[in-house]
Amino acid sequence: VQLQASGGGLVQAGGSLRLSCVFSGSMIFSIRTMYWFRQAPGKQRELVASITGSSDTNYADSVKGRFTISRDNAKNTIYLQMNSLKPEDTAVYYCHCSTTWGQGTQVTVSS
Repeated sequence: VQLQASGGGLVQAGGSLRLSCVFSGSMIFSIRTMYWFRQAPGKQRELVASITGSSDTNYADSVKGRFTISRDNAKNTIYLQMNSLKPEDTAVYYCHCSTTWGQGTQVTVSS
């Protein structure tokens, strides 16, 4: 399995970004629970959101109401729509499935 994340960047507080993560490999994507994690400088990696094969979702309290995780099984892709971004959302964002991590994409929110 390989995961390729993209979509990070620099945005002002209150702005939006959409991250994407493309899944490739021999596993069946549509049944897999997929995750977005993030790691800020000097902090531990934390779970941001998850989505099951049946599209049940779960969010960290810190992002509820602002972030939305979704999936497109036809494209083997998950997304993280991030709205109302705050400086404390600044981190490297990683997608994750099973034992595989994507390479990370940097999100920087300026105040």
